Amino acid sequence: MTEKLNEHNAINVLDKIYELAVNGKGPICPVEDLAKDYLLGLDPQRIAASNDCELSDAIKRAIKSMQNKQIAKCTASGFITGFGGLITLPVTIPANISSVLYVQMRMIACTAYMAGYDIHSDQVKTLIYCCLVGLSTSNIVKHVGIKFATKCAQAGIKKIPGKVIIKINQKVGFRFITKFGSKGLVNLGKMIPVVGAIVSGGFDFAETKVIANRAYTNFVNGDFSQGERLDDSDIFDAEFEEE
Repeated sequence: MTEKLNEHNAINVLDKIYELAVNGKGPICPVEDLAKDYLLGLDPQRIAASNDCELSDAIKRAIKSMQNKQIAKCTASGFITGFGGLITLPVTIPANISSVLYVQMRMIACTAYMAGYDIHSDQVKTLIYCCLVGLSTSNIVKHVGIKFATKCAQAGIKKIPGKVIIKINQKVGFRFITKFGSKGLVNLGKMIPVVGAIVSGGFDFAETKVIANRAYTNFVNGDFSQGERLDDSDIFDAEFEEE
């Protein structure tokens, strides 16, 4: 029997969607393969200037192309429902909502991967969650001295210890509930009828475009200040040491 979505199992829902979005299933290819379609043979780790770790213009254009084409593709009639039984969650979330979340998560993960991030690490996954729900992690990345993007970011990201990731994920889970509650989609586990554009199109175009822009700003420009400021009052109580 499935559970109702609540602040306690919200992160498990995101984990399930992330696993499918990144690894693929059935006809859905892994994010790495999706990225190759847009990189067109470019090395995602290649940088134009090793001193400041700038991504090449070619990779930046490829990322923008991926985002734009994914948004356009998702607005086509029947695209979302075409996922069918691929998205099966342990909580009561309507298929059209989980499909929207899947597309948004996959787009962010692909952006991060094309920018040179290890999307299989817990730290990057949490940054992707924050991007999805609209949380700014600028204080966190500043505290650990992360330098973005590509290879220059990897060592810094690994400095964020597991105990801090857990605390951030707790805030992500709560934000996930309140975010969709404010949109009338989910309210602390009580499903509310979906109306308007979500029903007719199965996809919130405007919201996804905002998320795409935020993902580009985060993972390409290294600016994590967009979104609601992450309440770090208890996060900084944890020790920032490599585990």
